[in-house]
Amino acid sequence: MNRIRPRPRLPARPAAALAVAATVLAACATPQEACIAEATRELRTLDRLIAETERTIARGYALDRVETVEPQWLPCRDRPRVITRPDGTQIVVDGEVYYCWRSVAVTKERPRAIDIAAERRILASTRAERARKAREVERAVAACRARYPE
Repeated sequence: MNRIRPRPRLPARPAAALAVAATVLAACATPQEACIAEATRELRTLDRLIAETERTIARGYALDRVETVEPQWLPCRDRPRVITRPDGTQIVVDGEVYYCWRSVAVTKERPRAIDIAAERRILASTRAERARKAREVERAVAACRARYPE
């Protein structure tokens, strides 16, 4: 039975595809690299929070991400059909393409007023936490290097 297969579709959620790719690549890390990555994970999170708070203060307002569902006019496809040839073999033929309304998840950024003095206090507190955590991470990284020498 001969079959015409449809082309593979791209992932509907690129972020999910990137997360899978990152997980696969992380599996290729050496034990030392994996240990160091785990030890510094919280520090990287604090760095992202500090950068985001600095951007918010510089902008003067926060940006909240809101996910909504919106209808969009997109290409759709009929179901594939099986066609029997005169010699008895069957093939699968892609369905016809047409446009239809589909519900699509959309992430939008909405501005939100902030108290800049409070944001500065949060930033100072986060920086202090990062400095405290950096000392712990130095010891953890040294332990990783001692446990898994390259």
